[in-house]
Amino acid sequence: MAAVGDLQFEEFGNAAATAAENPGATTISIEGPGESPTHQAGLPRGSGGEEDDELLGNDDSDKTEVFDRIKGSLLPIPGKNFVRLYIRSNPDLYGPFWICATLVFAIAISGNLSNFLIHLGEKTYHYVPEFRKVSIAATIIYAYAWLVPLALWGFLMWRNSKVMNIVSYSFLEIVCVYGYSLFIYIPTAVLWIIPQKAVRWILVMIALSVSGSVLAMTFWPAVREDNRRIALATIVTIVLLHTLLSVGCLAYFFDAPEMDHLPTATAAPNQTVAAAKAS
Repeated sequence: MAAVGDLQFEEFGNAAATAAENPGATTISIEGPGESPTHQAGLPRGSGGEEDDELLGNDDSDKTEVFDRIKGSLLPIPGKNFVRLYIRSNPDLYGPFWICATLVFAIAISGNLSNFLIHLGEKTYHYVPEFRKVSIAATIIYAYAWLVPLALWGFLMWRNSKVMNIVSYSFLEIVCVYGYSLFIYIPTAVLWIIPQKAVRWILVMIALSVSGSVLAMTFWPAVREDNRRIALATIVTIVLLHTLLSVGCLAYFFDAPEMDHLPTATAAPNQTVAAAKAS
């Protein structure tokens, strides 16, 4: 037993000496059958930035993925599936949540500013911020970004039980697609401040064509193996709901009748004329 102990101690001493001579050497530990080999370094390699990022939970890679998905939603590639290209490896809720939140404030603030610019210079107009537009915009955007994907996911699950070879998406993947497809409306809502209806409708058509293309090209592979009429009806419904959101936001927050204060302004001269005739 003493001889065996001396032999083990000598092997341990040789291993320690080897590690001291080659500080960058890699040691491999043998785990059980259910575990994977662990990479351990004697000393940090280079600056050790990658190891530090992993240990500290640095989310630079997540931010890069979010930026890539935003770029992908702005530049849809024909024939490329947005889910398979950007989402399937790591679906997230970070991007869709903050895109929707930013869009809510962009629409509400831009709508208030647009109303202010329309009535700028009118003596009878007193600007009052409409904070209710924030809650209305939040209700519309978040309801669309969650309820429509939920309904679509349920529909695809039902059709998948009828037609076995239909491509299936998870609920989280569908939410990601809808969330990122709304990003283009953030700069669009800011540009809707321009008090020209023609410019606003051109902008909404551009945004609708880009975001609608992302949705159509993403969900067409999921339904194309289904009945032809059902597949076309599904894509048309997706695009129509997206159009309803776009046009509805533009009509309610920007193109709504903004001349509420004009009747009081025009009533005053009429009352003056009537008073002059009576005298």
